[in-house]
Amino acid sequence: MISVSNIVKTFKLYQSPADRLKEIILRRCYHREFHALKNVSFEVREGETLGIVGQNGAGKSTLLKILTGILMPDRGAIHIKGRITGLLELGTGFNQEFSGLENIFLNGTYLGLSRREIEERLEKIIAFTELGDFIREPLKTYSSGMVMRLAFSVAIHADPKVFVVDEALSVGDAYFQQKCMRKIKEFKNNGGSIVFVSHDMNAVKVLCDTAILIDNGLRVDYGKPKDIIDFYQSIILKKSHIGDLPIEINNKEKIIVNDKSEGMKVGTGEVKLVSFKIYNGNDEEISYIESENVLKIVFEVRALRDIKDPHYGVQIVNRLGVSAFETNSYCMNIKNESLQKGEKVKVAFIYDFNLFPGSYSINIGVMASGFGEGSFEEYLLYLIDVEIIKVIKNSDSILYSGQYNMKPKFIAEKKISEGLMK
Repeated sequence: MISVSNIVKTFKLYQSPADRLKEIILRRCYHREFHALKNVSFEVREGETLGIVGQNGAGKSTLLKILTGILMPDRGAIHIKGRITGLLELGTGFNQEFSGLENIFLNGTYLGLSRREIEERLEKIIAFTELGDFIREPLKTYSSGMVMRLAFSVAIHADPKVFVVDEALSVGDAYFQQKCMRKIKEFKNNGGSIVFVSHDMNAVKVLCDTAILIDNGLRVDYGKPKDIIDFYQSIILKKSHIGDLPIEINNKEKIIVNDKSEGMKVGTGEVKLVSFKIYNGNDEEISYIESENVLKIVFEVRALRDIKDPHYGVQIVNRLGVSAFETNSYCMNIKNESLQKGEKVKVAFIYDFNLFPGSYSINIGVMASGFGEGSFEEYLLYLIDVEIIKVIKNSDSILYSGQYNMKPKFIAEKKISEGLMK
């Protein structure tokens, strides 16, 4: 559906508008080059959703503008089978002085629709926006959420083969965002391809089949969304770390603990995992547990340097990599004893494990010098997918769906009307 091969895009940056004129007249260089994209390649098959993640300025929006034809690449090739539409920067393809209705025709024309095709879809487009009488008001009177409603509705009703979604979707209210997500899922189920850019990592994990990580214009990694996001979040930890030693990221070689291989290892290397165990309420080591019973996660670490303010954390994620529950000793308002070089400490997290049946992976971390809401100056050890715990259904439990059993109580009171009593 989409094939992108070795895309390159470079921008000339000038300190002032006058430098542009001086460069033309004097034929001297008054600019510096910014390489927004550097030989980026990927494919999106029919019915597939590709997630693109990366920090601000990484090149994500530039890539989407090239895909939708707003920008042209300096080098490389793009092959797209069918019409591509999307939701990029709000206001792109609209006129602020025109009414919402007039902008439907204007934007639809930009997307390649004829006037007859727009008229055939007009009723559905307007109904989906839920803008009511505002559809005849000038766009300059709209809020950003109203503009998003109009832009999304036109784009999704243009019968595209490929739909591109950027962060513009996030400006809408929660109700309309959910409505858009349902429409996107319907589009995908009908064989449409989607390119999805978002800072919401859970949305990427849930919606996407594959993902790529872009950093400084380069395609750094490509693969399953969970693996890509784990690596991306590790890079964020590395950049936020302000300790004396740098953070190292190991996302290829498996680390062996308790004769088992675990996933990605991130940290300064100043803390070493010695052991990791999972127990039930009877202190029996387990690999599965019946839901709504006590579960204990116990691990032991050794300090390879003095640590004044250590903290310990556990994250439990579902099969998609979405966090089911996570906390750490700092967020629990616990002050831990300092560690001297060579000392070991065994920590335990004990849970009422009310999670929905399924498989969950466990991540653990050791950090130092906490501040804010679970932020730390140093990330000494962070291990992803240390172990998998299988949760099976509790036969005595109610039937429910979601992440966990909130153990609801139900009350119904039948009232007799006064008329019947007479």
